[in-house]
Amino acid sequence: MHEKSGKASFGHIYDRQDPREYFKTLGSMDYRIPDHGQRLFGALVNRRQEAGEGPINVMDLCCSYGINAALLKYDVTLDDLYERYCSEELGTLSTDELAEGDAAYYAGRVREAAPRVTGLDVAENAVSYALKAGLLDAGATEDLENDQPSETLRRAASGTDIFTVSGGIGYISERTFDALLGCVDGGPVPWVAALALRWVSYEGISGVLDGYGLVTEKLEGHTFEQRSFADDAEREYVCRELRDMGVDTQGKEDDGSYHAEFYLSRPAEQVSESSVEELIAPALEGGGQD
Repeated sequence: MHEKSGKASFGHIYDRQDPREYFKTLGSMDYRIPDHGQRLFGALVNRRQEAGEGPINVMDLCCSYGINAALLKYDVTLDDLYERYCSEELGTLSTDELAEGDAAYYAGRVREAAPRVTGLDVAENAVSYALKAGLLDAGATEDLENDQPSETLRRAASGTDIFTVSGGIGYISERTFDALLGCVDGGPVPWVAALALRWVSYEGISGVLDGYGLVTEKLEGHTFEQRSFADDAEREYVCRELRDMGVDTQGKEDDGSYHAEFYLSRPAEQVSESSVEELIAPALEGGGQD
């Protein structure tokens, strides 16, 4: 089934009681974007910790079941998560039993100097599960495209060091970022790190971020595979849209997968000190396509 936009719709897996169907469905389509997020976002967290900033607070937007949080906080890979949630052994458990097992599983794999991760998503069941399983340290289910943030979310956003998003640009727009950055009162303005599909414009978001003193850099020369197209119709639609935008799809979307680009927004003085390429150089050793 396709959305009116031509993009395949997976709405039925985003707010279930637990993440098993999510991983089974997207695993069949080689969904890899959290893998890239683990390396890219992790490099930023490490860089800021090395600079002596202490424990880093991350707010992951469109957090779903806390997958980015799991990959940032715990010594696991995306393939580990696919193996776990698609296994026959866990397939017979109730949601409560799975959450209890997850809490024990992750507790034994905590990374040294792991960041604190707050999740934001409109999917109440997904966020609730991530909290029960110990993936998220805190979570909010608020729709900032249409509503103003609660006082609790305002406090969390104000204390955030890095906003991350790996699969939500297009579902959320500059309205969400404006609402979140409007919560920052007097303290340092958080960085914004985003992976956005090439056919989704980032201009509106970067324009809003500029109003808060953040300069947006796009990582040039690299794209990151998100997932395989659901079918030829989806591939043809996306390739046609990209070509209409003047984007060359050869060797990327033409080959059958969505590709995303990486954006990082920081205060101007920090941009002048180091480029986005320098900051995430360790992450580029293991992935990204020229």
